[in-house]
This record gives sequence, C-alpha cells and structure tokens, in this order.
Amino acid sequence: MIKEEVSIVIIPIIREEKIMGEKEKKPKGKKGRNALEVSRRDFLKGMGTTAVAATLTTGVLPLPEAEAALPVGVKEAFVQLTVNGQVHRVKVKSHWTLLEVLRRELGLTGAKKFCDRGSCGACTVILEDKAIYACSRLAVEADGKKITTIEGLSDGEKLHPIQEAFAQHDGLQCGFCTSGQILSVKAFLDKNPRPSLDEMKEALSGNICRCSAYPKILESAMAASQKG
Repeated sequence: MIKEEVSIVIIPIIREEKIMGEKEKKPKGKKGRNALEVSRRDFLKGMGTTAVAATLTTGVLPLPEAEAALPVGVKEAFVQLTVNGQVHRVKVKSHWTLLEVLRRELGLTGAKKFCDRGSCGACTVILEDKAIYACSRLAVEADGKKITTIEGLSDGEKLHPIQEAFAQHDGLQCGFCTSGQILSVKAFLDKNPRPSLDEMKEALSGNICRCSAYPKILESAMAASQKG
C-alpha cells in the first residue's frame, strides 16, 4: 500500500514539472518580441516621460522644510535694535541671524563668524545682560532688545577695565576669539564681581581658544575681577 501511494503522489509532480518546463521554453524561429518584454532603452524613456508628466501635473515643487514652516507672506520685517546705546531700525529677512545683521548691516565686525553653529563662542555678544552666541540667534528675536558688542565696551580711546586686564596680562594670542572671551567675562562679572577661579573657568567654558592661551585668559579675567 505504501509503494502504491508514493507512486500516485510522485508521478503527477513529475508530469507537472515537465509541463511547466515546456511552457517556459521559448519557441524557436519567432523573432517578434513579447508585449511584456521591455528593453533598457524603453524603460529609461518611460521613466523620463513619467517624471516630466508628474512635474507638469503638480505644477509646484515642494518647498524646503524650513521655508514651508514660515507663516504665509512673512519674508522680511523691520526690527529695532539698541546696539551699544544707539537705536537702529533695520530691515531683515526672517532667516538672518543676529551675527549677520551686526556684521553686514551695521558694520560691527568685532563679533567673529567662525563655526556658525553655536559651539566656539567667537561671535559672543551681550543680549539683555546675558552672553549669547550671535550666530545662533535670529535677528527678529532681538527686536526691541539691548545688545552690547566689543565696539561698545570702551569709552572712546579709554579701554574698559576688562580690556586693560587682557592687554596687561597678555590674555590673547592671535586675537580672533578675544572679543568673545572679553564679553563673556563682562557678562559674568556683572552678576558675580568676585568669582573663584573655578567659577571663572565655568563661565568661559563656552569660549574656545584655538591658540590654547587659556592660562593667560584666566589670569586676565581674574585680574579684571579685582579691578571692579
């Protein structure tokens, strides 16, 4: 009984495989191409036509995510900035940073543009008594607020005590980061006039000196705290 059942099951399978094999064979002598067969050239042509048709159908290309997030019609605005005691009314675009406006529109280049992502501190300014990265703050956010840059620290030719301390103790090397270091020190000393060395280190932790002049910078900052 077992042998008979096996033969009954296997034979149809073998016959079915033969039939499928015969179906898969291409008839010889026929040069015509099947309707479902597509050449590489025809495929690429079809893709190009589809892309053009899709563009013409939609009519409008998708906007970048940041652009699409803006309120409809808001592209430019007037802001009022009080910089170093002077009031400026400036027309700005919605994506301009405070650093761009200070340097390009107002000509105050003491704040430096370097990393442009809020990590080095070269662009530090004081906004409403707080040291901030100007490259990471939109100009429209500073509307109606008071800003102090390195240009507004001295009184004419008379240096600010912090500037004097940096000059006397050689708290710089190339000078590129110095304006940001000084403004960070000022914002901190305005709140804590007699800090410890560790507190000063913490206050300056967001300002990078690529010349590694940190010992002299800290010495200058601590000397400035004794002048106040």
